[in-house]
Amino acid sequence: QVQLVESGGGLVQAGGSLRLSCAASGRTTSRYVMGWFRQAPGKEREFVAAVSWSGGSTSYGDSVKGRFTISRVNAKNAVFLQMNSLKPEDTAVYYCAADQSHGIHSGSFYYDYWGQGTQVTVSS
Repeated sequence: QVQLVESGGGLVQAGGSLRLSCAASGRTTSRYVMGWFRQAPGKEREFVAAVSWSGGSTSYGDSVKGRFTISRVNAKNAVFLQMNSLKPEDTAVYYCAADQSHGIHSGSFYYDYWGQGTQVTVSS
């Protein structure tokens, strides 16, 4: 089993930055693909970013490309999401997820473990 705990959410003005962290415990996630998803009220869960187990490959949702950066530190069993140039439409609960398969996927059904989420609110 893998437990994921997100942190770093909060309230920020448009144009600002936040850095989300995801700490994994239980089984090591060093061989898992790690991803970030978000869900705004009344909307479906949306793929944000994912990173391969080595950190060498990444993928981003179209709405965050060029603004968000995903990274990981396997030695610390941690994944990060640096969010810059935030917009009000980035407001959502952000979830960290772990995928045991070997490919980078944007579909949430590929991911086996999920955190509880952290709220990000961007004011205009």
